[in-house]
Amino acid sequence: MRDLITLLEAGKKLKLKKLTYSQGSLAPVLTQGNIKNHYGKLAKGYVDRYNKGEGDKAFNEAGAFLHNIWFAQFRAPRNANVPRGSAKAFIDKHFGSFVDFKKDFKTEAMKLQGSSWIYLNRNGGISTIRNHAIRKNIVLLVDWWEHAWLPDYGGDKGRYIDNIWRIIDWEHINKRLGGGVQDD
Repeated sequence: MRDLITLLEAGKKLKLKKLTYSQGSLAPVLTQGNIKNHYGKLAKGYVDRYNKGEGDKAFNEAGAFLHNIWFAQFRAPRNANVPRGSAKAFIDKHFGSFVDFKKDFKTEAMKLQGSSWIYLNRNGGISTIRNHAIRKNIVLLVDWWEHAWLPDYGGDKGRYIDNIWRIIDWEHINKRLGGGVQDD
């Protein structure tokens, strides 16, 4: 994350990281149409507007930053996709179990109204971001903006959060916890 701040301070351009999976490979959790719009238009738009000096600089910067983290943590769906390694140990330490973590995460997410992000932070807590903001303590991030869940789930945000766990790449989260990956 430090690298992104350095780039911004040096006046360099932002980039949207390339997906490590095909746009259709997250279905049925997130459909190809959803990813095509979300990644190819919305997330790309933050980068493009920032690089052109259009709109709110901080908003676009944070939007690009958060989307680079969000898209990087996915893999093809698995029905029994549970954390392993350091992610499991971290979650167990702070929540008792993955089941309890998901319950607490969903409870906090469902309290949010409007455009937001929700994430597991490095201190073992669940934090929120209203609108867009850069945070340096993100372990696992969920986009809670309407464009993330509405195309595939209609008004059923609870089903969205229940399904998102099927596409989390826990090896990526393990690397993030260990400092072995930079998502920005």
